[in-house]
Amino acid sequence: MRYANRFRVEPDARVKLSKLDPGFTDQHENKAAAKTELAAQAARLRELQYLLYSENKRSVLICLQAPDAGGKDGTIRHVLGAMNPQGTRVHGFKQPSHEEASHDFLWRAHQQAPSTGEVVIFNRSHYEDVLAVRVHKLVPKHVWSKRYELINDFERNLHEHGTVILKFFLHISPEEQLVRFKQRLDDKARWWKISESDYSERELWPAYGEAYQELLAKTSTKHAPWYVIPANHKWFRNLAISQIVVDALESLAMALPEPTVDIAEIRRRYHDVR
Repeated sequence: MRYANRFRVEPDARVKLSKLDPGFTDQHENKAAAKTELAAQAARLRELQYLLYSENKRSVLICLQAPDAGGKDGTIRHVLGAMNPQGTRVHGFKQPSHEEASHDFLWRAHQQAPSTGEVVIFNRSHYEDVLAVRVHKLVPKHVWSKRYELINDFERNLHEHGTVILKFFLHISPEEQLVRFKQRLDDKARWWKISESDYSERELWPAYGEAYQELLAKTSTKHAPWYVIPANHKWFRNLAISQIVVDALESLAMALPEPTVDIAEIRRRYHDVR
């Protein structure tokens, strides 16, 4: 099964997250059953990212959104970590700095957009400005409701400049989130990740669900699609996302650039000397 087709949100489609199974694993029974395919996807990702970097004509922007403990860091580590760090970059979106807040809300996103040959991963993204600000009522509705169109324009501009945009919502259940919070409590090495807001934000789960459903409907476009990834099982999340990224990169039909020197002459002068 090609997961791009199954999990892509079509433009203007109405999404009901409650009807999408976050525990879906397709025909795979467990992580062991997917191990070979996961390894093959990782190897192919390395090859394709090398082509993207070498060709230096296009770029890739990957946006990751999820509830707390939804698996953004794990996705970066296990899937996108297969790529060469020389051509990749991760940027996390936290509370805006004073400088960022003094500009329009998309300014900080544009500052971090990928250059040609580069893959950039947004850990959270410009979509926080129609999520957290909406749920916590940080700005009035007449402000955040206009941002969907501005985001679409921003992404269209990146696309026309040669950027492939892939946006993933990691869909977990509230029960799975609580399990992951408990795992953090049981692991001293992860205590630093625990905050009181992790638990207080759970009370806002329905409000976040509504916010996500609206942004998925209004900002999934042909050139910058959203994918809702079942993410209760981390290994399946990794498999689905890696396959979607591989498919997107393969569709570019990339090729290595022609050499800028005379290879035969270089060989003759420096390697064929006796």
